[in-house]
Amino acid sequence: MTDFSIQAAEATKRMRRLFPATPLQRNDHLSNVYDADIWLKREDLSPVRSYKLRGAFNAMGKQADKDVFVCASAGNHAQGVAYVCRYLQKKGVIFMPVTTPEQKIRKTRLFGGDWVEVQLVGDYFDDTLRASQAYCQDVGGHFLSPFDDLDVIEGQATVTYEMLEQLDGPPDVFVVPVGGGGLSSSARRLLLERAPETEIYYVEPSGGKSLAGAVQAGAPVALAQVDTFVDGAAVAMMGVNTFASLKGIDADHVLDIPEDRICITILDMMNTEGIVLEPAGALAVDALKDLKDKIKGKKVVCVSSGGNFDFERLPEVKERAQRYAGLKKYFILRLPQRPGALKDFLALLGPDDDIARFEYLKKSARNFGTVLLGIETSKPENFALLSRRLETAGMSIRDITGDEAMVDLII
Repeated sequence: MTDFSIQAAEATKRMRRLFPATPLQRNDHLSNVYDADIWLKREDLSPVRSYKLRGAFNAMGKQADKDVFVCASAGNHAQGVAYVCRYLQKKGVIFMPVTTPEQKIRKTRLFGGDWVEVQLVGDYFDDTLRASQAYCQDVGGHFLSPFDDLDVIEGQATVTYEMLEQLDGPPDVFVVPVGGGGLSSSARRLLLERAPETEIYYVEPSGGKSLAGAVQAGAPVALAQVDTFVDGAAVAMMGVNTFASLKGIDADHVLDIPEDRICITILDMMNTEGIVLEPAGALAVDALKDLKDKIKGKKVVCVSSGGNFDFERLPEVKERAQRYAGLKKYFILRLPQRPGALKDFLALLGPDDDIARFEYLKKSARNFGTVLLGIETSKPENFALLSRRLETAGMSIRDITGDEAMVDLII
């Protein structure tokens, strides 16, 4: 084995002291849908329900002489660091934004126990990061980057190393999610050495295309704006160390997925397979929709990178999925202000049209009232039929579903 393969093998052996290898499972549902041999590397089944535990354990184990470990994170990295702090019986100070959901704070404290202190600092992550780095310098601790650290990258390589050991021969295609690049860069380095014939596809959210930006520029660049919905992969700038291993990849192998479409996959995996994935954890599976013509008849491995899904987000996920699928729309309806107008409107609804929202403001000095209308239906084409019926009846209607500012205000 070459150098990085040896490092990954040794890191994998060390990892067994902490937890067993995560399963590599063939998924019959996805295999049937895409007419391919689809396997899932189930990182959502690690002790902290994400692969971030691996990088934290590898990096902290190599710095065992340090008394204090410090990190800044509002998600999986924090939980991985906390878990390892308790295992190694080392003090950890984890900085999280003040706006971090209480559920994530509780889980971090649960994993770390008495060995971890959580400090809530800053409304935005950049403020949290600066505070954590200043504290780390003051106490002489070791700062743990979530991805841009060579020891963290080596630890994340154990995902790919395990996959190669578990699968009967290397896959034809490997699909990996991308945030800061720790997992994807380690996968590329290892597969280039051990399975160079395997095609790798890198998947990031449309609102956080840090890899695509870096590939185009030839170096990591900071995105002006990031959609944080896919919080596990919403990174404004990928790491210098991680991009060093990703530089030169084919831009056609970098895919970006709309945040709303990811929600469809989250619901499908939950309802059909009973697999709970967070948005970042569903990225690789969702990308199969864009790869369907390229993977037919091939052996494909997708990394389901995390399952820390907050079920309080379920209504938002359903809302986004329905809108993307064209099964839910919002309208502004002008309704005549006369007796029986509402009854006439209801009679125009189709058998599968369900009113999800109805807000009517009657103004006595006008002939028409304005209605904010939300409708769910079974097929996208039902909306065109409803619009025609309403217009024929003299009820003007305007679709505002695509108006992000309006939808953000009312939903």
